[in-house]
Amino acid sequence: MMRLVQPEALDEIAVLGAHCDDIGIGAGGTLLSLCRSRPGLRVRAVVLCGGDPVRQREERAALAAFSPGADLEMTFLDIPDGRLPASWERAKEALESFRLTCEPDLVLATAQHDNHQDHRGLARLVPTVFRDHLVLGYEIVKAEPDLAQPTVFWPLTAEVVADKIALLHAHYPSQTARPWFDEETFRGLLRIRGVQSGNRYAEGFHPTRMLFSGPAAQD
Repeated sequence: MMRLVQPEALDEIAVLGAHCDDIGIGAGGTLLSLCRSRPGLRVRAVVLCGGDPVRQREERAALAAFSPGADLEMTFLDIPDGRLPASWERAKEALESFRLTCEPDLVLATAQHDNHQDHRGLARLVPTVFRDHLVLGYEIVKAEPDLAQPTVFWPLTAEVVADKIALLHAHYPSQTARPWFDEETFRGLLRIRGVQSGNRYAEGFHPTRMLFSGPAAQD
C-alpha cells in the first residue's frame, strides 16, 4: 500500500472544522499521533461555527489535548450552526485571511460528500483557498447515512484509539447525550477502517487531489 505522508516530513498542519467537535471526531486520532511523533509541530486550527461560549471552551480544551507538545493556534468564527451556506462570503473571507497566516504541509477538513450543510460548505471552500496543498477530508459519523468509502487511511495504535475516545468524552460533555456519541460508534468505525487498510485501527480520509513527487513533466 502506497505511503504518502510521513510525520517527520511535516512542519505545519491546518485542521479545519465547521463545528466544535468536528476535528476531534473526524481526525482526532491522526492529530494525536502526529503531535506525539513530531514535537513542536505547528497546528493551526479554524472552527467556523464556534461562537457558542460553552462549546468554544470545550473545543479549546479538546484541541489542546489532541495536540500535545504542539505549537497550537486556534481561530473561531461565530457563524450560526446550520447556516454556513448563508454566510458563504464571510466564511470564504475568513479562510482566505487564515491562509495568509500559515503554509501547511497538510490540511485536514470536512469531506465534500458530507450531507450536513455546514460540513459540505466548508469542504467546498477549502480547495478554493488551499489550492496547492494536500487536503484530506475526514469522516464525521452521525445519524445521517452519508459515510462513503475513503481511499486514504492513517493507521492508529490501540493506545491512540483509547485516548481519542477518552478525550472525546472528557472534552465534549455537551454532546455525550447524542445516541451515536459513544465508544462503540467511534471504535467500530476505526476498526472497520483498520481492516480496510491492513491495520488494527485507522482513520479514513477523502483526498481532493494528489501529486506524486518526481521529475517535472517535459514539454
